[in-house]
Amino acid sequence: QVQLVESGGGLVQAGESLRLSCAASGRIFSDNAMGWYRQAPGKQRELVATITSGGNTNYADSVKGRFTISRDNAKNTVYLQMNSLKPEDTDVYYCNFYHIATGLRSWGQGIQVTVSS
Repeated sequence: QVQLVESGGGLVQAGESLRLSCAASGRIFSDNAMGWYRQAPGKQRELVATITSGGNTNYADSVKGRFTISRDNAKNTVYLQMNSLKPEDTDVYYCNFYHIATGLRSWGQGIQVTVSS
């Protein structure tokens, strides 16, 4: 089982930046993907960005060119650099760990990002 601890959220003004971090611990399998999802009340959880252990990335169209996902495999940590933030980016962001071989997922508890106009 993988445990995920998120940090780096907060309140910023439109146009500013934040960096989210997610540290994984427990049974870390080498073939995995980590990523960030976000969810608003009454809405479905949606993908923001993912990155595999090999470094392949995927982004939602709404964040392409503004957000960058990266990872430090030695630290089992994934980062989300969020630039040019918009009020519509306001949401609870969840870290995800995906074991490719089994399809098992682990989720963080969520971290609030609020962008004021």
